[in-house]
Amino acid sequence: VPLVESGGGLVQAGGSLRLSCDGSGFSLDYYAIGWFRQAPGKEREGVACISSSDGSTYYTDPVKGRFTISRDSASNTVYLQMNTLKPEDTAVYYCAKSSLSLILSEISSTANYESWGQGTQVTVSS
Repeated sequence: VPLVESGGGLVQAGGSLRLSCDGSGFSLDYYAIGWFRQAPGKEREGVACISSSDGSTYYTDPVKGRFTISRDSASNTVYLQMNTLKPEDTAVYYCAKSSLSLILSEISSTANYESWGQGTQVTVSS
């Protein structure tokens, strides 16, 4: 499994979690890494993306100002720091890698990513 997510769990509204996306057998530095989430009965939606070239970060409107995506090359990990969590953030969170140079309008398209992790559950209680 090339990508492995971890860090999910149960948290109260207003709390924080940090998700990790670890690469196995390859360097994440060469790829744009996106975070997505999927709630029961809903389509998978993009959350954030970090580019491979200059570290540019992109966020979708529901999480802007609350979530932060970052990359640690030494540990070959991409993080998603999630603050001020809301019940509507409850979902399975996935990371994915892309060989493309994505811009904001492209980060939420699952077709732009070629490999996915298995997901980690985030549950926010009210």
